[in-house]
Amino acid sequence: MYNKEIVYQELSNVMKKENIKRDEPLRDHLYTRLGGNADFFLTPTTYEEVQEIVKLANKSDVPFTLLGNGSNLIVKDGGIRGIVLHLKNFSDISATDQQIVAQSGAAIIDVSRRALDETLSGLEFACGIPGTVGGALFMNAGAYGGEIKDVLDYCYVVDREGNLVKRTALELELDYRHSNISEKGDIVLEATFSLKPGDHKDIKAVMDDLTFKRESKQPLEYPSCGSVFKRPPGYFAGKLIQDSELQGTNFGGAEVSTKHAGFIVNKDNASASDYIALIKHVQKTVKEKFDVELEREVRIIGEDPQ
Repeated sequence: MYNKEIVYQELSNVMKKENIKRDEPLRDHLYTRLGGNADFFLTPTTYEEVQEIVKLANKSDVPFTLLGNGSNLIVKDGGIRGIVLHLKNFSDISATDQQIVAQSGAAIIDVSRRALDETLSGLEFACGIPGTVGGALFMNAGAYGGEIKDVLDYCYVVDREGNLVKRTALELELDYRHSNISEKGDIVLEATFSLKPGDHKDIKAVMDDLTFKRESKQPLEYPSCGSVFKRPPGYFAGKLIQDSELQGTNFGGAEVSTKHAGFIVNKDNASASDYIALIKHVQKTVKEKFDVELEREVRIIGEDPQ
């Protein structure tokens, strides 16, 4: 077990103390509004600070976790030990010629809007994805027929040794809701998207249509972890759940959405334990009724409550 006071002093040597929070409630920072506390919650402001934090964690053998905005993540009620890194300060978006360069903490929705402003086509599908750029690369986010792998050129990451490295889209091995970022232990700092010139009215029309579809079909009035399950081959997860008559089923404050069966919403101050129990109940019920295994798309991390 590491010495928290020593780690705090070492962290204070590589970043400003106001960007170091101790015993911080993670539910205050995550889209799902779920999760216990982090031992150390860090919000660095430079790439060099990220590199130094990684090196410090390695040297002191401190557990290390990277968080985006948690739109596809459940943090357990016991929280996360060690260092939790949050890149909310890395939110710059710029455009050059037919490329958009976005830092990892920027909302992918904002990147799609910047592409519209520049009359660049290719990111329309991302106009309703509620994650960060880093999270979008991490899971090769996609919607309405488009995926990050369709438009990503390259990115800069900090690897598990603390080195700043350029990785091409091919090197990330992007697949359906998957990349090798987790396996490599990389931290995405920024991404460059290659797009195509388009017509502003046409791009906006597509984005308006996709936004309408999302707002009319998805339960955006409540916090959620987005689409909970991957699409099983030959089926649609939401249809299986709906046909299992699970909509409206609740465990504590977590409920299978009555608006879209593929979503579980935080309707009434749910705990992570409520969420996880309901996910397992849905999986068990669908398996019993249709003999189909629902695989989670949402990630679950952290410690069980004591």
